Amino acid sequence: MAMTWRTALFSILTVAFSATPFGSSAQRAKSDQEILMQLERDWDTAFHRRDVATIANILADEFLITYGDGTRGDRAKELKLAAEFDQQIDSSILDDFTIKIYGGTAVVWFTLRQTGPSKGKPLTVVYNYIDVFVLRAGRWQCVASQSTKVTAS
Repeated sequence: MAMTWRTALFSILTVAFSATPFGSSAQRAKSDQEILMQLERDWDTAFHRRDVATIANILADEFLITYGDGTRGDRAKELKLAAEFDQQIDSSILDDFTIKIYGGTAVVWFTLRQTGPSKGKPLTVVYNYIDVFVLRAGRWQCVASQSTKVTAS
């Protein structure tokens, strides 16, 4: 049985598409920006769940932070705060991300909006964050963080 040009073309295209991302079921690799946004979201979720192990994995040993009230802390203080967290948060949204990567260093800016009860009424607080990450052994770790509470003008 002779192979027609259409059958040959179909066979070639079938092989070509099955060998490319279009025809494969493999997931594409996440970009560094996607990874960093997910780390920020994981950190936020872990804090509310008192998941100290997840936060410890994100923070570098030399991590330093300046909180919204101007006080400073280190990795140990941040992990202690997470372990003792006891506030009700009904909604926690991270958005307005801007991420700049400079070789093995990344700077992440974002806004955190949290809503929860205060004196029987819903209260929303907004913070702007800037976090600095370094790439070590193939994974991003946060070395510095600063938050600023946004007040209504």
